[in-house]
Amino acid sequence: MSVDILLLGLAGVLASAGPVIFAAIGEAISERAGVINLSMNGMILLSAMGGFAAALATGSVVAGFAAGAAIGGAVAAVVAFSSITLKQSQVAVGFVLTLLCRDLSYFLGNPIMGQPGPRISMAPIPLLEGIPVLGPLFFRQDAMTYLSFVLIAAAWLFIYRTRPGLVLRGVGEKPAAAYARGANVGGLRYLYTILGGAIAGLAGPMYSLSIKAGWKGTISGLDGIGWIALAITIFGGWSPIKVALGAYLFAFLQWLGLVLQSALPGVPSQVLQVAPFPLMILTLLFVNLGNAEWVSNALARLPEKPRRALARLLRAMNAKPPAALGTPFEKD
Repeated sequence: MSVDILLLGLAGVLASAGPVIFAAIGEAISERAGVINLSMNGMILLSAMGGFAAALATGSVVAGFAAGAAIGGAVAAVVAFSSITLKQSQVAVGFVLTLLCRDLSYFLGNPIMGQPGPRISMAPIPLLEGIPVLGPLFFRQDAMTYLSFVLIAAAWLFIYRTRPGLVLRGVGEKPAAAYARGANVGGLRYLYTILGGAIAGLAGPMYSLSIKAGWKGTISGLDGIGWIALAITIFGGWSPIKVALGAYLFAFLQWLGLVLQSALPGVPSQVLQVAPFPLMILTLLFVNLGNAEWVSNALARLPEKPRRALARLLRAMNAKPPAALGTPFEKD
C-alpha cells in the first residue's frame, strides 16, 4: 500500500468518524445532565431521511443539516418531557422512540428513496492542505468534518473549563446540591437534553448528504450506528476527547475491515463487515476491567512498580457514569 493511498484511507477514517462524533458528544452532553437519550439509533435514521428530504426540496445542504438538527432536538424534547416532567422511565421512553423513529424514517422516506440529491462538497483549506501528511489528513475535508474537530475541543472546554460546564456536571452528579446553589435543575436538563439531541441530529445528514449520499431506506446501512454511539459514550467516560477517540477507533476498524477483504480472500466479507461491532464491545469490557475484583486481586500479587503502572492505566481508562444519570430529580 502506497503512502498516498494510506493517507487517503486515514483521511476517510476521520471523515466517516464525524457523524459518530456528533452523535456521541451530543449524547454525552445529555447524559452529563442526567438524561439518557436512548432514541439515538432511530433518531439518526429519521434525521438522515429528513435532512436529505429537506436538502432535496430546497436544493440546499444547509437546510438539510438544519432539518437534521431540528429533528434531533424535537425527539430529544419528547425524551425530556417524558422523563423530566412526567417522571417516566428514560430507558423505556427512549427505546420506544428509537423503534418509532426508525419505522417513520422508512415509511416517510419511501417516496424519495434512491433519488439523486445535493451533497456537501469538499473544502480544502488553502496553504494548510499542502502540509506533508497533516494536509491530506486534516485539511482536505468537508465543512462538517472540520466542524467535528471544532466540536471536540469546544465541548471539552465548555464542560471542564467554564462555569456553566461545572453547573452541567453538577446537575448530572448531584442535582440536589446544584439546586441548593440556585440551579434550575429541570430547566437545565431540558436545555442540555435538547441541545445534545440537536447536535446528535447532525449525524444523520452527515451520512445522507456526504458519506452515504442519498436515502436508501433499509439498505442505507445506518441501522445500528446509534447503538454504537451510545456505547462509545460509555467507552469515552462521557469526556468529549475520549469519546472522539472511540469514534475514530470504530471508523478505523471499519476501514481496516475493507482493507483486509483483499488481503484475506478466504474470510467471508460479512465477517469483516461486522467485526468492528464485537470489537467495540470487547473494548468496552476492557475499559471497565478495573472494576472487577479479580483484577484487583491479580494486581495485588504483582511487584510494586508494575502494579502501580497498571493501576494508573486502569484508573485512567475507567469510565464512571454521572451519579444521577437516569434518576428523576425531586425537590424536597
